[in-house]
Amino acid sequence: MKNIFKKISIIGTVALAAMTFGSCEFDEVVDPNAPSLGGVQENATIGQLNELVVGIESTTRNGLGVETTASGTMARELYLFDADPRNTGDLLGKNGIGLDNNSFYSVSQWNGNYRAIKNTNILLNAIDNTESIDDTERNGYAGFAKTIQAYELIQILKSYGMARTDVADELNLGPILDFNAAIADVRALLEEANTNLSNAGTSFIFPLAGFSTSVSDFQEFNRGVAALAAVYAGDGNGALTALASSSLNLDATTLEELNAGPKHVFSQQANDQTNPVFRGPSTPENPNNGDQIVVHPSFIADATPGDARVERKTALRPDPSTQDELTGDFETRLYATNVSPIDILRNEELILLYAEASILAGSPGDAVTALNVVRNVSGNIGDYTGPTTTDALTEELLRQRRYSLWSENHRMFDLRRYNMSDMLPIDRAGDQIFNVFDIPLSENTGA
Repeated sequence: MKNIFKKISIIGTVALAAMTFGSCEFDEVVDPNAPSLGGVQENATIGQLNELVVGIESTTRNGLGVETTASGTMARELYLFDADPRNTGDLLGKNGIGLDNNSFYSVSQWNGNYRAIKNTNILLNAIDNTESIDDTERNGYAGFAKTIQAYELIQILKSYGMARTDVADELNLGPILDFNAAIADVRALLEEANTNLSNAGTSFIFPLAGFSTSVSDFQEFNRGVAALAAVYAGDGNGALTALASSSLNLDATTLEELNAGPKHVFSQQANDQTNPVFRGPSTPENPNNGDQIVVHPSFIADATPGDARVERKTALRPDPSTQDELTGDFETRLYATNVSPIDILRNEELILLYAEASILAGSPGDAVTALNVVRNVSGNIGDYTGPTTTDALTEELLRQRRYSLWSENHRMFDLRRYNMSDMLPIDRAGDQIFNVFDIPLSENTGA
């Protein structure tokens, strides 16, 4: 792989441990005001370990904006109207053009996820080589790092369909695995993490921004991610077992209860970042026809009349927005401000996972129960009254996922894993449908 950079930069209260995968050569960049990478790999202090944790949380947000808008464009959830013609050209296959494996939409997410994964490996190595912590504390760091690593690998698999899971030694990387082999590794990693968390005491000794510092709460998150991986592997029973130990709340009756769960957090403070998917609302005085996320017309047209999710997530523009022969009347209202948090895994998604796992496990009644929670609490559209065959319930599940998880990097993968991508509309004559990103060019070249 090419261009490995090693750097730990601590500025103010924010610690960033960032590493980009590249080739067999590396350049080390050391901040003179912060410890070097080598400084935390041998007998690191608790303070240094905790700075690595903050850096991991920070880098999990890298590439999130491109990941969301690029996959959302390909899945015909949205248009990103800005100055870059690739957002309305390449991603929609305009005039038969193919995807570019060296463009931002192929590279940004891959690099972002693997930076976070590298940081988890730095932390795992550091805790194995320090006397500053006891075994209980060591298990806490390990359970956190492995869970986050597994979650990041799942995001890669959703977007690219394959992943490197063995990247602990950047000079001896494992192969890029197909989906089935990679998801099996992810599930094993989550079980390792769960064992660590079971021996980590009651509270982490490190700060967390988007999570509780309660070990049991984080272990519930781990079980939720395990359920996610099990569903993606087609293991309904395994997912139901994991969900039983997660934070799943099937009795939710309010949006607040549906939205419960860990989140990516943002701020306008120096050296932090703002929500990359937020776009300011348009007004008649300022129609905001520049950088804007415009709702794909099919999301509005296909909605069940009165679906409250459409009203919450979108708004009618003061005038239609048009670019590159594409037009939309609505724009995003998914996030209220540029520091609104982005969900990592909320209860609403867990309920939908429970519905999907129940379908896979042959329990249609349980699936309907879960779908009705989402339909009534999130959508306000009443109970499901259709057939309870596997095909009918799967169609209903995907519909509810479409409206509950709109513009959150789910739709493209959902349609791909159910072989339904060809149902997407063609926006212009000559456009194509893509449902997976190319592995970046740097991953396909020799060292």
